[in-house]
Amino acid sequence: MTSRVHLVYGTAWKKDETARLVQMAIRNGFRHVDTACQPKHYNEPGVGQGWTKAASELGLKRTDLYLQTKFTSLNGQDPNRIPYDENASIEEQIKESLQVSLNNLQTTYLDALVLHSPYPAMEDTIKAWKTMETFVDDGKVKALGISNIYNFANLEALFEEARIKPSVVQNRFYEDSNFDIEIRAFCREHAIRYQSFWTLTANRDALATPEIRALALSKRLTPQTLMYAFMMTLGHTPLDGTTSEDHMIEDIEVMKRILSGEEILSPSEMQTMSEILGMSRLI
Repeated sequence: MTSRVHLVYGTAWKKDETARLVQMAIRNGFRHVDTACQPKHYNEPGVGQGWTKAASELGLKRTDLYLQTKFTSLNGQDPNRIPYDENASIEEQIKESLQVSLNNLQTTYLDALVLHSPYPAMEDTIKAWKTMETFVDDGKVKALGISNIYNFANLEALFEEARIKPSVVQNRFYEDSNFDIEIRAFCREHAIRYQSFWTLTANRDALATPEIRALALSKRLTPQTLMYAFMMTLGHTPLDGTTSEDHMIEDIEVMKRILSGEEILSPSEMQTMSEILGMSRLI
């Protein structure tokens, strides 16, 4: 499935509700799902159950969906629930994790495999990446990405070293990182899909301002769906982790309006929103 401007259904912290919520999300129009082989925060088998049930119900093929998961290194895992051999090499850990993910997700391939965060040592990050590249060679993974990478120099270094370039960068979208201005510009220059998480949570104060509320009302949107429209207008891909079916319907509707070519936000309104959010420049 292609990765045009869209919303990705985020499955962190859904626990035993994961299968039901993923099925509901796909039933209501989501076609992109994000998870991780990290039992501490994700129920990856539940994602597999949810998408297969929805596909059977709706008559969808595997190729109608975009399934993305992550390899999480040891420092991000619950010591009691590590999904691979903790004593194995980095390369073997990643290979084991991939097979667990394919089994959990009930699929023979992934649309994207994301390195959950860089290792403290760049040489280990590169080692992990080179292992992930072999999965693309073997047809088990279509694209690679990295998340939680806020140091621009590290992203540049990875990009230069990579034989198969990153297709996805997934980061928090918040003021503490200056809204990833350098990183997002780099992503645009190199056709890397920038996926944002914490898009609503980290910007609650801005979304609660009278100005944003009034602008949203004028567009037949909520402040939250206005924020998604803002991100998609920038060409970015927000993760959407709502557990409300009503919100799923609202969020998919704004995505459809963007995909139809509607200009929800004018350039001046985009600039106004960026200033309220606290962005140093609109990019």
